[in-house]
Amino acid sequence: MENIAHAGQTLEEHLWGVAELAKAHAEKISMGNYGELMGLLHDFGKYSSEFQKYIKDAIRKNDPQFNPDEDEDFEDPTVKKGKIDHSTAGAQFLGRKNGSSNAHKLLGQFLSLCLVSHHSGLINCLTTDNDGTWDSYSKRLSKNDHKTHLEECATNADHCILERIDGILADTLFTKPFEEMCREILLSSPDKNPFSTVIQFQLGLLTRILFSTLIDADRQDTADSERSKSVQHRQQGMYRSWDTLIERIESKYKTFVTKNHVDKIRKEVSEHCLRAAKRPEGLFTLTVPTGGGKTLASLRFALHHAKEHSMDRIIYVIPFTTIIDQNAQDVREILEPKECPEDAGKIVLEHHSNIGADVQSWKEKLITENWDAPVVFTTMVQFLETVFGAGTRGARRMHQLAKAVIVFDEIQTLPIKCVHMFNNVINFLVNQCGSTVVLCTATQPLLGSVDVKKGTLKLTEENELMPDVDKLFADLKRVYVHDYRKSAGWSYPEIAALAIEQVKKDGSCLVVVNIKKAARLIFEEVQNPDFEAFHLSTGMCPTHRKKTLKAIHRKLAEKEPVLCISTQLIEAGVNIDFRSVIRMLAGLDSITQAAGRCNRHGSSELGSVFIVNPAEENLEFLKDIAVGKEKSNRVLDDYRDNPSKYDSDVIGPKMLEWYYQNYFYERKDAMDYPVYAGRNDSLLNLLSSNSNVVSEYGRVQKILPEIFLRQSFMTAAKLFKSIDAPTRSVLVRYGDEGKELVNQLCAAFEVDKQYALIKKAQQYSVNLFPYEFEKLAVQDALYRVQEDTQIFYLDDRYYSETFGISMDIINKEVFLNA
Repeated sequence: MENIAHAGQTLEEHLWGVAELAKAHAEKISMGNYGELMGLLHDFGKYSSEFQKYIKDAIRKNDPQFNPDEDEDFEDPTVKKGKIDHSTAGAQFLGRKNGSSNAHKLLGQFLSLCLVSHHSGLINCLTTDNDGTWDSYSKRLSKNDHKTHLEECATNADHCILERIDGILADTLFTKPFEEMCREILLSSPDKNPFSTVIQFQLGLLTRILFSTLIDADRQDTADSERSKSVQHRQQGMYRSWDTLIERIESKYKTFVTKNHVDKIRKEVSEHCLRAAKRPEGLFTLTVPTGGGKTLASLRFALHHAKEHSMDRIIYVIPFTTIIDQNAQDVREILEPKECPEDAGKIVLEHHSNIGADVQSWKEKLITENWDAPVVFTTMVQFLETVFGAGTRGARRMHQLAKAVIVFDEIQTLPIKCVHMFNNVINFLVNQCGSTVVLCTATQPLLGSVDVKKGTLKLTEENELMPDVDKLFADLKRVYVHDYRKSAGWSYPEIAALAIEQVKKDGSCLVVVNIKKAARLIFEEVQNPDFEAFHLSTGMCPTHRKKTLKAIHRKLAEKEPVLCISTQLIEAGVNIDFRSVIRMLAGLDSITQAAGRCNRHGSSELGSVFIVNPAEENLEFLKDIAVGKEKSNRVLDDYRDNPSKYDSDVIGPKMLEWYYQNYFYERKDAMDYPVYAGRNDSLLNLLSSNSNVVSEYGRVQKILPEIFLRQSFMTAAKLFKSIDAPTRSVLVRYGDEGKELVNQLCAAFEVDKQYALIKKAQQYSVNLFPYEFEKLAVQDALYRVQEDTQIFYLDDRYYSETFGISMDIINKEVFLNA
C-alpha cells in the first residue's frame, strides 16, 4: 500500500513535487541541488508506520461514510495532531549520508536547520531561557530513533527517492556553490573573521533564503494537491515579457506634454534613469526632490534594467499603504491597459495587509501571497517580516528577493532600529543574490555613514542615478518654509485658526500632524461654512481614504476652498497639491516630505510651508518622531543663526545632511535593534555572532559550542514581531461594496471565490495594534467571517464616516448600516 503525505497525494508524489519547486527557487542563488535535496528529505519522517496510521485515520475520520465504531483499529487522530515528529528524520538521514569534509559538515547544518524548521520557522541553534543555555540544534539532531523513526523511514522510503538523494550527495562538486558564497561573504566583510557580526549575520540570511525555497515549495505543492483549482491562479513565473511592459511604459511617456519647468525637470530625471538602466547590477540611490517624478522614473529604470540583466521581478517597497493605493493604481493603468483585459490582475500585485492570523486554514494558505508576479508593491513592514519575522508565513517569500530589482520608495522612513540589519540584508541581496537595489527619496538617510563592523552600505557619488543633486533641488524649489516655532508652543485652536486663515488667503491648506488625536481635535476646531474640511488617518480603510482623497482632488481642481487635516500618511508619495502646508514639528525629513505636497506642480508663486510646535503632544510611544523633533529644533536653530551656511534652504541637501548627522549620532546605539532576551541584547547580535549566549554557554559548559551557526533565530524572530507590535487587519463594512464584500466572504466556501474576495478585501481593511484588537474583541465588536477562519469584520457601530475605526461606539445617530 502506498505511503500518503496527506489526503489526495502520495508521499512520493509530494517529495518529488516539492523537490522540483524548491530546486527552481534555489537556482536563483545557484544552489538548485540544495533545494532539490531539501525537498526530497523534508517529510522523510512520514515514511514511519506511526505517521501513516495517523494520516490514514485522519482521512477516514473526514469521510462522511466512515463509522469509527465499526473499526477497532481506528484511533482518533486529533490526539496525535502535531505530536508526531516527521521533520527530524530527514535531517538525521542527511547527517548519516553527508561527507566528512568541513564544507560538508557546515553545509549540513544549514540544510538540516531548514529541514527541522519547516513547520515552526527557523529554530534556535543556541537557546537560553530560565532553564539554562544549551545547544538546541544538536539536541534536536540527536533525538532518539523511537521518536524520529529514522531506521524505519530509511527502510520504507521509495527506492527512487533514496537513489536521487544518493546521486545529489555523490556529486564531487556538491559543496562548491556553498563554498563560493561563503568565500564571497568573507572577502566582502570588514574584518574577515568568520565569527564576526557581519559574516555571521549574512550566513544567517543564507540559511533563511534556503529555508524560503523549501517552505514556499512545500506550501505550494500541498495547497495545489488539496485544492486542484488553486493551480489556475498561479503564474509560476510565466509573465508578460519585459519587452511588452517596456513598450507600454514608453508609450505612456510619449503622451506626456511639457507644460512648465517642473515637467521639463521630471523628463530629465526620467531620461537619466533610462540611461542608467544599462549599468551593472548593484546598489543605487535616486535622490530627487518631492514632485520630481521619481516613481515613474524608477519604474522606467527598473523595467529596462530587469530586461538588460534578465531579472525575475520588480519589487516596490513602500512605507505606507496610502502610497501603495495610489502608486500601484498608477502603474497598473500603464502596465495592465484596458485594451488588454487578459492581463488584469496578472502583472501588478499589491500585498500590504495581513488579513487573517498566522495560523492558517487551507483556504488561507492559498491566499497568502508568495509574490508570484512581475511587479509587486508591498510595504516596508511586509519586507521586514519577510527577512526577519517569526514562523513561515513571511519567510516563504524571501527567495523572491533574489534576481530582482527592488525599489525602496521613501527610504528615509526605515525604522532607525533596523538600520544595521537592513544594511546587511541589502548587501546580501546585491552581492550574493544578483539583485539590484534602488534607494529612492528626497531625503537620503546616511546609511553609508554608520558603524562598519555592524553593517553599513557602500555608498559613493557613483551610486547616485542623478548627475547633480544640488542643482536638481535648486531647480525644483517651489516653497518658502516659515519657521513659526514659538517658546510657549501652539495650542490646537491656534493651529486651527492658522489653517483657516491660510484657506481664506490661499484657497487650500494641508495640516499634517504626528498623532491621530491631534488630527481629530484640530478637525473639530476647523469646521467652517465657507469651505469643506476633510480628515485622513490610517484608522480609515483604503477605500474610505481613496474616496476622501478623490473629493479633495476634485475641490483642488475646481479651485474651491479646501482644508485637509491628516496624519503623516499623506506626506510621503501622495500626489496632491495644496497652496499652503502647516506641519507640526517632527524630523526635518518629515517636514521636507510634507512640503512636497505644496505647490507640487511648480506655480511661479512660491507656496508657503509653516512649521509649528504644538504646546502639548504625547509622543511617549513614538520615539523616532520624538527624537526627530528634538534634532529638528537644533538644526532649525542653527539655520536661524547662519542661513547662508545651508544655501538659504531650510529643506535643501545641506540642511538634511546636517539633520541626519545629528539624528543618526543620537540614535547610533538604537540601530542594532536593542531587545531584552533575559539580558540586554540586540536582534543584530542574536542573528549573528550571538556573543552573549555563546559566552554564557562557555561559562556553563566550560567549552565553546562545537556548531558553526550559533544564532538564536526563533528567539530573535519572536522578539522582532512582538516589539514591533504587529498589526492585525480587520474588515470594515464601509459603503455598499464593503457590506456586500463581507456578506460574500461569510458565504464563500469555494477556493476561487475566497481568493478573489480576499484580494479585494484589502481595500476594506484597517490595521489594528494588538491592544486595539483585544479591546474591540472584549466589547464583542469583532465577528469571524466563517467559523474556521481568522478573518474578522467590525461591528458597524465602531466605524465613523469621518474618522474611521473607533475604540468605542460612535455616538452618532447615523451608522454605516443605516
